[in-house]
Amino acid sequence: MTSPAPPSARADNSPDMDDMLRRAHMADQRRSQRPALPARVAGLYVQYRDRGFVAHITASEAAFSTVRALTASVPTAYGAGQDSADTAAWLVSELCGNAVRACGDHVPLVVEVYVTGRSVQVNVHDPAATVLPCRSTVAAAMDSDTAESGRGLGLLDVLAPGWDVVPSPVGKQIRCRIAR
Repeated sequence: MTSPAPPSARADNSPDMDDMLRRAHMADQRRSQRPALPARVAGLYVQYRDRGFVAHITASEAAFSTVRALTASVPTAYGAGQDSADTAAWLVSELCGNAVRACGDHVPLVVEVYVTGRSVQVNVHDPAATVLPCRSTVAAAMDSDTAESGRGLGLLDVLAPGWDVVPSPVGKQIRCRIAR
């Protein structure tokens, strides 16, 4: 009787098999590098997703602070640069703040932040499906020295060009992509 051939000598060790093994090993490494989930915060439920996280929150200062901190740290754990992570944290702050202004205090929100091959994706869902960001007011606010609001969307255009708004089961979703 002969012993079985070592894995590297098997006939089925095709490039596809090697690629699958490499991806599985990389996934194990990513899971071990995940930042710790935050301490319990009222109105916040965080769950890891592939290369990022999803946070279900009831708008509050503590929940926003925790989500911003996660947004500033989680993308770097998955290979994004600190500049991209900081930009993502700013986007989360701006979009969550806009949702509170549109929907009121304690609005339920869903925030998704994850790293793709070429970008960091930030999605914020809010229940106000009919209250849409108005791009036409951006130019006026950016040119005005006295405007008290409206500059955030202009910065959003600069930091995440091509952002869009789509319907979601919650209401609407604002999607932003930050190049890595």
